[in-house]
Amino acid sequence: MERSDAVKKLKLLEGQVLQDLADRYNVTIYSSEGYVNKGWAGHVFENFLGLPINSLQSPDFGSWELKSIPLKKLKNNELSFKETMAITMINPEEVKKTPFEDSHLLSKLQKLIVIARTVGDNVDAPSVIHSVNLFDLSGELYLDVKNDYNLVRETLLNPKLGFDALTGSMGKYIQPRTKGAGHGSTSRAFYARPLFLKQFIKL
Repeated sequence: MERSDAVKKLKLLEGQVLQDLADRYNVTIYSSEGYVNKGWAGHVFENFLGLPINSLQSPDFGSWELKSIPLKKLKNNELSFKETMAITMINPEEVKKTPFEDSHLLSKLQKLIVIARTVGDNVDAPSVIHSVNLFDLSGELYLDVKNDYNLVRETLLNPKLGFDALTGSMGKYIQPRTKGAGHGSTSRAFYARPLFLKQFIKL
């Protein structure tokens, strides 16, 4: 499916409640143990577009990537990004040998569709699809993200620093941060900061 066709189709969902769509496409929000199924929102959109669930590092649709991010309503009723957006896992050996131009990070960010949706205090609160947003990484933003990637790469290549030196305080737009539950997690992933998302999502 071409990205332009996917956007046209996804735009039809704006204003709809995501839980209703989950019921329609038989996407389970809770596991049999009662835990929230992580990624259920993304699975709804993948089912809607007829895409098998994909956890690979390559872009979902070959040349472009589909992401979903939650928005929260502030006390003044304005919307804000609830959290950073996970992009791709950091494989330290892969990053060390791979320039930005050939990186998984760039392949994920180069051509995006990002679906923003409002969320409540818990997963049972209605989640309304706010907007479907197109993004192409280019220009000055491309150079800034490249610098963020290279900072991570240089840290990994530095024998005095290395993987354990990666922290969420790094990066202007893209940060390397712990991936996984709780303290002591040894996994890291690239995350897009809200400042990055503001470049192409109007709240």
